[in-house]
Amino acid sequence: MLIDSHAHLDFYTDDREDILRRAQSAGVETILAIGIGEGPDTMHQALAFANAPSTPDLPKIYATAGIHPQEAAQATEEALAKVARLAADPKCIGIGEIGLDYYHVENPDIPVQQLAFTAQIYIASEARKPIIIHCRTSELATSQAKARFGPADAWQDTLDLITQHWAPTKLPGIMHCFSGDIEEARRSLDLGFYLSFAGNLTYPKAVAIREAAAFAPADRILVETDAPFLAPIPNRGQRNEPALVTHTAAALADLRGISPDELAVITTENFHRLFPTTR
Repeated sequence: MLIDSHAHLDFYTDDREDILRRAQSAGVETILAIGIGEGPDTMHQALAFANAPSTPDLPKIYATAGIHPQEAAQATEEALAKVARLAADPKCIGIGEIGLDYYHVENPDIPVQQLAFTAQIYIASEARKPIIIHCRTSELATSQAKARFGPADAWQDTLDLITQHWAPTKLPGIMHCFSGDIEEARRSLDLGFYLSFAGNLTYPKAVAIREAAAFAPADRILVETDAPFLAPIPNRGQRNEPALVTHTAAALADLRGISPDELAVITTENFHRLFPTTR
């Protein structure tokens, strides 16, 4: 059985139960629903799904809560208090996705993003719950975004802030949709993070990601969909959903020279170690 360690279940409105049934049929036993919503006003929706009555024929659902860097300008005192309040719920097992995003020209200014990120790091520290990191650089962004964010490196800034504000807690976290290289993987691992691989692992040009996926130790890897985004090959370009995590898992298993069944056992155990209350 597999665990989808990152899916935006609240982005599905008309066929959510069908999606969950397909996930169960595909062998996905648990889904971590990411609670960012479309901003702080709706970040609670994922936790509502996690707390809804469930049946044995559907995956277990846990949730996170957080303010995405694209919404960092909305990280008001009230919004941050809401994150802390949601974090107190037992079904909210992590804070995220939080971090830095220098990819979209319309994103908040870098100091605004960093302030929201740091504030949520301290909320997670108080709650004693892992953080789920979003890190996207401007390296592949439009010329307008590159002009706006300049030479700033989201990876360097993210790792620097984690080193300063999170590492002293000795708590773990997840590098969601890991898209860095081996050096960024090594630094993340040294800081106690797990690397979660999404559908872009299967894309032809994702050489650096595959190298990092082969490099990472077995006890620090996870798989995810980031659904409804980043559908893996052979479904690239279509709407993603948790059932399709099987394709990413198969690709990761192949990279590491093990069977998909072995990969499923490893990543499931890793998830439960990271989030002990999910056992």
